[in-house]
Amino acid sequence: MKIKGIEELHFGVEDMEQACRFLSDFGLKADNSAVQDAKLYRTLNQSRLYLYDKGDRRLPNAFEAGSTLRTLVWGVEQASDLDALTERLVDVQGYARDADSVSCLDPNGMYLRFQLSTQVPVELTVPGINQHGDIRRVDAPSPVYERGEPIGIGHAVFFVEDLDAVEAFYHEKLGFQVSDRYIGKGVFMRAGTEGHHHDLFLLKVPNKPAGLNHVAFTVRDIHEVIGGGMAMNRKDWSTFIGPGRHPISSAYFWYVNSPLGGAFEYYTNDDYLTAAWQPRTLEHRLELFTEWAVEGGLDGNTRRQVVTQLA
Repeated sequence: MKIKGIEELHFGVEDMEQACRFLSDFGLKADNSAVQDAKLYRTLNQSRLYLYDKGDRRLPNAFEAGSTLRTLVWGVEQASDLDALTERLVDVQGYARDADSVSCLDPNGMYLRFQLSTQVPVELTVPGINQHGDIRRVDAPSPVYERGEPIGIGHAVFFVEDLDAVEAFYHEKLGFQVSDRYIGKGVFMRAGTEGHHHDLFLLKVPNKPAGLNHVAFTVRDIHEVIGGGMAMNRKDWSTFIGPGRHPISSAYFWYVNSPLGGAFEYYTNDDYLTAAWQPRTLEHRLELFTEWAVEGGLDGNTRRQVVTQLA
């Protein structure tokens, strides 16, 4: 059985106009082929993000109040993968099967669907990084990006109340592999034995109920992380944190607060793991979460850190 990664995100939102403006500014492409009263946006690899009014009856029940993610769709490689999932999930709450998909609820209350992937390969020019002993870029400058243009949906992060139960579900029922973990705090998981550092991060915070923390989108390089983040600040979207770097996954990041719920992240340069990787068990400390980071982002006009003015 092969789960490739995140195929679709379905959100229920309180302010459709604001949500559409955010996704357009973030660099996703509008597609007018969505079902009635829904909005559709795509990444470069044709992963999809749907917007519905939060009260739309076509959506499953929300696991938290307000605008949030309502359905997470995972793409699989072939039809036989759906048959394998049927055998594994038939006894799980919310299980359903139709000709094209399998669905269920995870122990955290998130509605999951599995369907054949329709993502497409994306070929892009990504200028190299010149490092000592490894010159990749000659007679050419590094790029400057005026905005982000997400390639695909990289991972999702959820607040969970029962970390052990949710981790067990994804490992035992879906075959996810542990990449790294914070002791009693969180676990990073990838959908297959070989792949990028994580497709899913489960995070347990004291007195924090189930909910969405953020969804993350891959971009070309660190220059696009920064260019995309500054462009969002120029559009008056607030930064949660970034730019910065996660030492646990090696990724460069920029998180923008989202009117869809949680945050949206641009990221690049995360670790790629195989069966040879040995998961690490680490204490959750600030220096393990961020080697460095900028609070509030960089202003797109001054190129300097955004400073919050106190009343």
